[in-house]
Amino acid sequence: MPRLILVRHGQSQWNLENRFTGWWDVDLTEKGEGEARAAGALLKEKGILPTVAFTSVQTRAIRTLHLALETAGRVWIPEYKDWRLNERHYGGLTGLDKAETAAKHGDEQVKIWRRSFDVPPPVLEDGSEFDLKQDARYAGIDIPSTESLKLTIERVLPYYESTIAPELAKGETVIVAAHGNSLRALVKHLSNISDADILNLEIPTGQPIVYELDDNLNALERYYLSER
Repeated sequence: MPRLILVRHGQSQWNLENRFTGWWDVDLTEKGEGEARAAGALLKEKGILPTVAFTSVQTRAIRTLHLALETAGRVWIPEYKDWRLNERHYGGLTGLDKAETAAKHGDEQVKIWRRSFDVPPPVLEDGSEFDLKQDARYAGIDIPSTESLKLTIERVLPYYESTIAPELAKGETVIVAAHGNSLRALVKHLSNISDADILNLEIPTGQPIVYELDDNLNALERYYLSER
């Protein structure tokens, strides 16, 4: 039976500092490293061991995957990285303190930028300190200047269908270590959640979510592994 494990990266430095992160590359905090190891320990304890792994090209997700797999004794499994599993691009909000942004623009406006389905934040200006055009990992990629959740879904789902789903169809136990919004895209698809309802879904850091799938990759069950 195909099985999909989703893990949001452990706490990052900018999670701790309450800043909009998006595509900017920040590392895990000590707490985040502990969350990643705890996820791996839980996989090992419950006997749900991945056979193939996917992650983004962002350090916090990659290190979460590696720490979890190391703890679970599965560092040897095949691993694939792709920018399409990156976090949503927060555009001109990147690097800003969330509370200060709310004070400047108003809670309602920030709520729209953060939680609306199809309204993206302001664009990231060319030449910004957070401009990634010279980042080698994005060579040849048309880097977005901002993204809504809708736009994030439009890059995540084709990658899932073309690359992740075939592994599941072979009966593999797949782990995806990624980000709050790229994982929300997968959960929305697999659990058939509406555009409105997905906005209220929070995915906690370092908590494995398991999907039991049928042979057609339809979701039979979704649960937090810590609750089993």
